[in-house]
Amino acid sequence: MSIYTENPRPLIDRFGRHVEYLRISVTDRCDFRCTYCMSENMSFLPKSQVLNLEEIEQIASAFIARGVKKIRLTGGEPLVRRDILKLIERLGMQLDSGLEELTLTTNGSQLRRYAPDLAKHGVRRINVSLDTRDAAKFAEITRWGRLSQVLDGIDAAQEAGLKVKINMVAVKGENDHEIPAMMEWAHSKGMDLTLIETMPMGEVDITRSDQYLPLSKVEEKLGKAYTLNEDPLKTGGPARYLRVRETGGLLGLITPLTHNFCEGCNRVRLTATGDLFLCLGQDDKVSLRDPLRSGGLAEVDKLLDHAMLIKPKGHDFEIDRQKPQVNVRRHMSVTGG
Repeated sequence: MSIYTENPRPLIDRFGRHVEYLRISVTDRCDFRCTYCMSENMSFLPKSQVLNLEEIEQIASAFIARGVKKIRLTGGEPLVRRDILKLIERLGMQLDSGLEELTLTTNGSQLRRYAPDLAKHGVRRINVSLDTRDAAKFAEITRWGRLSQVLDGIDAAQEAGLKVKINMVAVKGENDHEIPAMMEWAHSKGMDLTLIETMPMGEVDITRSDQYLPLSKVEEKLGKAYTLNEDPLKTGGPARYLRVRETGGLLGLITPLTHNFCEGCNRVRLTATGDLFLCLGQDDKVSLRDPLRSGGLAEVDKLLDHAMLIKPKGHDFEIDRQKPQVNVRRHMSVTGG
């Protein structure tokens, strides 16, 4: 049941930014082991430390009651969480009670199974992480993934009526040469493409500076082959969008290193263990799990006020061979992509 009220007390941080977007990592587990995201031999959280689905729903409801309008479920891979559809169904019931959008980011591996039910429960669009359409390269990057399964999942999502956006992490020397073809393929299927700079989070098996590709250079190169025009689209996230005249589609750019987007940050991230991280690139957090279990939603509500007081101005992401390669020790799969 929603605890939404007609006059919610908005979540406003000390810099005057309204927090209206909550990303929830429902699990740190994933059926892939992408090289830029995690080590191949990952140690995942014991189930005893992870929020149960009812607790996730309760915390989400507390945020909706304070004016959060968009919730994105992430992981790890959210669709490998047992009984995830029960949570999606319950959150979907709040789409007429304060929540305006429920969406998720997925690697696509489980979409053939889940896409119809996602649409049934109010999900209208999803992001699919896909860094290459070369099957051998895909297997190399994801270690455990099969490209055919993901492409079939994308087809299933579109068949179910979901709008799909492709997220592609641009990795120097790995997939940079594929960007134009990926963009044309996505646009030909009615999907937008968003490029993301690799971020220095967590210990992985590759040197970060070897992976880093500034998207400013990608944009400059694409601008010589395509007509790129700024587009005013805002989806609640950090992407800046360009309309590609030749394809008619949108190209998004998420540039935490070449262009800091923190001035308009409207997001916080809830981990599977109930830690509320107030910035992707900082360690400032508030733990909600134990207060919820001991004091209920009233305690959570108080902690949301405290969280707004300590939300940092921005991240300090930097990739430099002369400096440490990891700015934040936790892996992206812990915080939620």
